[in-house]
Amino acid sequence: MRRVSKIVSASIATAALALTATACGESSTESSSDSGTIKVGMAYDVGGRGDNSFNDSAARGLDKAKADLGVETKELTAKTGETPADREQRLASLAEGGFNPVIGVGFAYKDAIDKVAAKYPKVTFGLVDSVSEAKNVDSIVFTEEQGSYLAGVAAALKSKDGKIGFIGGVDIPLIKKFAAGFQQGVKDTKPNASVQIQYLSTGTDMSGFGAPDKGKAAAKGMLDKGIDVIYAAAGGSGAGAIEAVAAKPGTWAIGVDSDQAKDPALSKYAGSILTSVVKNVDTGVFELIKSVQDGKPMTGTHVYSLAENGVSLTTTGDHLKDIQAQIDEAKKKIVDGQIKVNTTL
Repeated sequence: MRRVSKIVSASIATAALALTATACGESSTESSSDSGTIKVGMAYDVGGRGDNSFNDSAARGLDKAKADLGVETKELTAKTGETPADREQRLASLAEGGFNPVIGVGFAYKDAIDKVAAKYPKVTFGLVDSVSEAKNVDSIVFTEEQGSYLAGVAAALKSKDGKIGFIGGVDIPLIKKFAAGFQQGVKDTKPNASVQIQYLSTGTDMSGFGAPDKGKAAAKGMLDKGIDVIYAAAGGSGAGAIEAVAAKPGTWAIGVDSDQAKDPALSKYAGSILTSVVKNVDTGVFELIKSVQDGKPMTGTHVYSLAENGVSLTTTGDHLKDIQAQIDEAKKKIVDGQIKVNTTL
């Protein structure tokens, strides 16, 4: 068992674009291996595998475990508008089915994991982007603000007039971490630059994470005001923002969670994607699975930071080549502790 440093407040996962649900309200994918070393249950948030963002990053970790460790897997996906009881039932069905570990992808699984973990103390649970105090849970969290700071440095250096935009899916603490780090990176690089911050929904309304049309409209409004670099931390809505930016030559989009320039659905816009702030959820997922297979399940809170490549900027397209030295310098200062990145605005 390994317990690592606790963080004060729970992070909240960036949700993803909702897919069409089945009649029972969730989709399921199951695979078997000849070795059948262990059985891994993965419970995705809305959008699931194929969201080209947060869930897909978790799926890459699962795929690596299948390829490298020979595990058997079952994947279930949440639907839009479901109840907490639905999430509890999904996790419990995996635990009851002999899957161990059982991994919940996203903040929305926090309360469900707290309850289900207590009922299945011999099962190790993984919770991505939130923190549980249960003894048999590995809480996998990230320093999103640090990666976003570097994106802010890049945005400030690439913007022609210092007019920069941030689109958040929902006005919640996690997305404010993205916004805070990004704004600080911009301001530390170019104090006279401005950052317009806009959220697509507020409160308990999570629709802002799955509405590309809203993302596109918000980005277009910013572009019309002369903003020429837009960072969208908005799950599936970010695709709409990228589309809008790509339609206006001379402007840049910054992606999130996965390398969105390599996303098949967005590849035609790759020339307009400056970089993406990647959260390496796959690393956390794979490490948890391997720890269970090795008989030493990870528990506690594991913070994946910039120092250990938990967050990073992508370099696809070589758009950062001319400013890479400044980005590397900022990264070193964060890792060395010379720069303390804000987590709130």
